[in-house]
Amino acid sequence: MGKKQVWKIVDTGIKSAQENMELDAKFLEELDPNGSPILHFYGWEKQSGTYGYFLNPNQFLDLKRCQLEEIDLARRPTGGGIVFHFSDLAFSVLIPASHPEFSSNTLENYNFINNRVKKALQIYFKNANIPFLLPEEPIPLNEKCRHFCMAKPTKYDVMIGGRKIAGAAQRKQKQGYLHQGTIAIGLPKQNFIHSILLPETKVFEAMQQNTFSILGTDWTPSDLDQVRMELQDLLIYSFTGE
Repeated sequence: MGKKQVWKIVDTGIKSAQENMELDAKFLEELDPNGSPILHFYGWEKQSGTYGYFLNPNQFLDLKRCQLEEIDLARRPTGGGIVFHFSDLAFSVLIPASHPEFSSNTLENYNFINNRVKKALQIYFKNANIPFLLPEEPIPLNEKCRHFCMAKPTKYDVMIGGRKIAGAAQRKQKQGYLHQGTIAIGLPKQNFIHSILLPETKVFEAMQQNTFSILGTDWTPSDLDQVRMELQDLLIYSFTGE
């Protein structure tokens, strides 16, 4: 029997979107290839959005309106599309190169992490909803939806009833990889989302169609906090067994 893997759990608290992304980048840069895997939790000072390293948010969002609405935007060190952190649980996982589940195949790494996320959600729903990993890439509702994480499922995302509940993006380096994940607790409010999107998108409609959110659009900040705490504890259990 192999040696039990000791996980490091880090909660850096509530910070700006930029600070959260810089912390994840720093953790990856300083990751010991022979060290412990890390499960990192963080919160947001205000309503926030992050976007993939290679994406230009100006092509999809009304940045002046985002500023008026005081939405905190930041570039992620990982790829992928735009994620709204209004009503989700955001977390990251760092896997060192020596870890037995580290793979040169990115999809295998998604499979490893999201199977742990799936386990946490199975416990949360008490098997009333059975999560599964999406086996293949679906066609987006329109081309712009491809660039919004929760508007378009991708392979190995965590699904419930044909809709996406958890998505992610990764960045791999020689010392290991960073996996930045999101679990949909609630859907952003429709009027608010429409106010910050550029015209001619079907992003909100795609979110309604493709996202399984625990609370839907009927949530309060205290509801979100309660579910976040429960999910955070379950993720810790799922990854560490403790």
